[in-house]
Amino acid sequence: MEIIEKAIREGRTLLSEYESKQVLAAYRIPVTREVLIERRKDLPQAVHEIGYPLVLKGCSPDIAHKTEKGLIRMDIREDEEAFDAFDDIMAKIQGTKKNFLVQEMVQGKRELMIGLTRDVQFGPCVMFGLGGIFTEILRDVSMRLAPLNKRDGLEMMSEIKGYRILEPIRGMEGADLAQLSDILIQMGRIGLENDLIKEIDINPLILAGSRAVAVDALVVLEGK
Repeated sequence: MEIIEKAIREGRTLLSEYESKQVLAAYRIPVTREVLIERRKDLPQAVHEIGYPLVLKGCSPDIAHKTEKGLIRMDIREDEEAFDAFDDIMAKIQGTKKNFLVQEMVQGKRELMIGLTRDVQFGPCVMFGLGGIFTEILRDVSMRLAPLNKRDGLEMMSEIKGYRILEPIRGMEGADLAQLSDILIQMGRIGLENDLIKEIDINPLILAGSRAVAVDALVVLEGK
């Protein structure tokens, strides 16, 4: 894949969020609508294309943890707020490539996590669990070796303690389990077909109604 080969040529082991989502989209994994910009003057056109409400993020291959570094502004609803957010993030962002993601604001209260890790002995393993900021604390995950089939995906979802989050609850639709299962299958394919990928982290994967959308993603490559 050209995105991965380009990063390797540049000596990088991390893809930016934008690049990571391009890898996911190539495997039919739903990702947010977003526009990558470099300059302040490009912001109005990007806002027009995405529409309010939106999210603005600093985006660079050198950034792995945007939230902790104050590089994300959520639920922006008007122009002045968008420019203020851009200026604030620009003052904080570090690295050689200072880009910005103008991203749709995905509406959904339920957050999931899907990941991939490459085990030295067994190869690519797919993970599924609860997402958001408490992922590392809750550690409510299930795992399978790739390749996966639909039954594997459904079993993984049923194995987490928080399985009921996928069911209809408090007026929210039940998750599209077939779609989630397909995402898990595609994650396994990515690992099997791209030996240079070491890890993938989709967190959060937000349920917008019944459908899941990857809101943030990180791809880690094998180092030399």
